[in-house]
Amino acid sequence: MSVLVTGGAGFAAGHLLDVLRAPDPAATPRIVAWHRPGGHPPPAAAANVTWRGVDLLDAGAVDAAIAADPPDQVYHLAGATHQGKSFAQPTDVLRVNAMGTDHLLRALARHAPRARALVTSTGFVYQPGEIATDEDAPLRPASPYALSKLAQEMVARHAGATTTVEVIVCRPFNHLGPGQSADYFAPNFARQIAAIARGQSDPVLMVGNLTARRDLSDVRDVVRAYAGLMAGGTPGEVYNVCSGQAVAVHDVLDGLIALSGVRVDVQVAPELLRPVDQPLLLGTRDKIAAAIGWAPAIPLSDTLRDLLAEWSAIPSPDA
Repeated sequence: MSVLVTGGAGFAAGHLLDVLRAPDPAATPRIVAWHRPGGHPPPAAAANVTWRGVDLLDAGAVDAAIAADPPDQVYHLAGATHQGKSFAQPTDVLRVNAMGTDHLLRALARHAPRARALVTSTGFVYQPGEIATDEDAPLRPASPYALSKLAQEMVARHAGATTTVEVIVCRPFNHLGPGQSADYFAPNFARQIAAIARGQSDPVLMVGNLTARRDLSDVRDVVRAYAGLMAGGTPGEVYNVCSGQAVAVHDVLDGLIALSGVRVDVQVAPELLRPVDQPLLLGTRDKIAAAIGWAPAIPLSDTLRDLLAEWSAIPSPDA
């Protein structure tokens, strides 16, 4: 069994690699991970993984890489992932997420026609509303990032319908956990709180919109869902990957502050506010539960504790 993970140096992929590597090396599939040439270097800790630098926007390079080493399974995690930054670079985000996926799936159809591919979209493709959304809910992306992911879905579903590649699409909602960039709200809070606790910063915490409510899952639960869908999902189907519960951003902040024990002054920074920030994003997980029996297992309190511990472990410059 040969498994390809695109975006292998990214946040979720690092945790997925942990899931794919079995305790018994003899039972671990042969794993190839792609990373963007010139981007984040592959993590040194990811043992038993063959790393290759492949630019998804280079159709020839993608085709050559697949032809040289056709995979049996593909977890397509590569792409532009930051919704806030997409407003400044909408064309780049669309190219990476839609065209990059097209290049990958065309190469699979040519050189690995029996492959099974999981394409990761986002819950932000749904029309904003005040109720939980199932997989048949109306779609209306509210950001360039979400639009690019809907385009990616269309590319993926077309490939699944017109080639022999088995394509499954999943829509993960917000996920967080150790290893996540401080570009995202929860690790950003944890980074600032840890710096205040160490005495490196004044007790002032800068935030964006705290009223938004998000469906939050631990990344370690999310990648379990990815592995489960690869094994038991139905090709051609779309699955939400979500907790089914909405949490206000200010509750995440309050939880981290309570865990730290520090006193802070919370201030809204205009530059952290987005042009569009839907009030609620909440999904239903009935379909994935019925298909593979998946449910999130890690409580948010544990995720926040791990996040804060990670940022608190960063040594002080004076140490």
